[in-house]
Amino acid sequence: MTPREVIQRNLERNHPPRIGMDFDGGRMNDFCFASIAPSSRWQQQRWIEGDVEYFTDEWGNVWYRSVYGGQRGEVFQPALDDWAKLQDYELPDMDNPQRYESVRQLFAVEQERYRVGYLPGFPFAICRYLRKMENYFADLVLEREHVDTLHERVTALLERMIMLYAQAGADAVMFAEDWGVQDRLLIHPSMWREIFKPLFARLCRVAQQQGVKVIMHSCGYVWDILDDLAEVGICCMQFDQPGLHGLERLAAKLRELRMCLYSPVDIQRVLPTGDRERIEKEAHRMVELFHGGFIAKNYPDLRGIGVQPEWDEWAYQVFLSYARERSVE
Repeated sequence: MTPREVIQRNLERNHPPRIGMDFDGGRMNDFCFASIAPSSRWQQQRWIEGDVEYFTDEWGNVWYRSVYGGQRGEVFQPALDDWAKLQDYELPDMDNPQRYESVRQLFAVEQERYRVGYLPGFPFAICRYLRKMENYFADLVLEREHVDTLHERVTALLERMIMLYAQAGADAVMFAEDWGVQDRLLIHPSMWREIFKPLFARLCRVAQQQGVKVIMHSCGYVWDILDDLAEVGICCMQFDQPGLHGLERLAAKLRELRMCLYSPVDIQRVLPTGDRERIEKEAHRMVELFHGGFIAKNYPDLRGIGVQPEWDEWAYQVFLSYARERSVE
C-alpha cells in the first residue's frame, strides 16, 4: 500500500494498515505539501528596528515579531484599519491559475504520497488579521454588515482556490484557524454557528464536489464545535495540544464522528518537559487510543516552544515503530 493510500485510509477510518506519518528532516513522511507560487504583483518587505522585525503579507497587513522569538508574530498594522477602506480593498490574486502551475507540476510527479494544498485560512483566520483581532471581535457584534461583506469576498476567493488546487491534482486542502483558548471557544458556540458554520459548510461543499478532502488545524479547546465541524465536512483535526480535550474523551469523540487525529505529542503539556519516559509513554498512548484514524507528526517550530530536537526524536522513534508494523488494528 502506498503512503497516499495509507493516509486516505486513516482520514476515512477505513482500516488503515498503519498510522500515518508526517515528519521533517529526512524522516518518514507520507505527505507532499504545496503552496501556490508567489504573486508577480506583490513583493514582501522586511526591516528591523532594534530588536523587532517588521514584515508585510500579501493581504496588505504589516506584522512584527521579536528577532529572538519564534517563526511567527502578530499583526502590527492591519490592512483594513478603517472600514472606509473596504470598498476599494483589493484581495490578493490567489485565484490566478498561473500561480498553481508549480503545484500542478509537483503533484503530477508525486504519485506515491498524499498531496495537500495549503490554504491561507478560512474566513475567520484571514479577516481577523485584516481588521486586527480586538477590532474584529467587536465587529462581529457592531459591524455585521461590513463583516458579512468581507466574509463573502474572502469565501468566494477561497472557493476558487479550492477548485484550482483540485484541478492541480490535490487530494486534500489544509487550513489553519485557531478557534480556542485553554478551556473554551474564542466566541460563543451559538455565534460560531450563526456566522461561521455556513461559511465552513460552503467551502467544504466545494471541496467535496471537487473530490478533495479538508484538513483543519486549530489550537486551543474546540470541543463545543467538533460535531459541527464533522457535519460540514472536515474529516481531520490537526491538533498540537490534543491533551486539552482529554485524550480518552477526544479519542471516543473522533471515533464517533469518524474523524482523524493529526497530531504531535502534546506541545504544551508533554513535549516541553524533556522527560523521555513521559514523552515516549504519551506517544505509545496516542497510537493505542487513536489507531484507525491517526497521523503522527512533528511540531515545526521547536525553538518557539523551548523543545530540544532530541526530545522530538524520542517521540518520532516510538511512532516509527508503529508505522513499521503491518497493522495497528
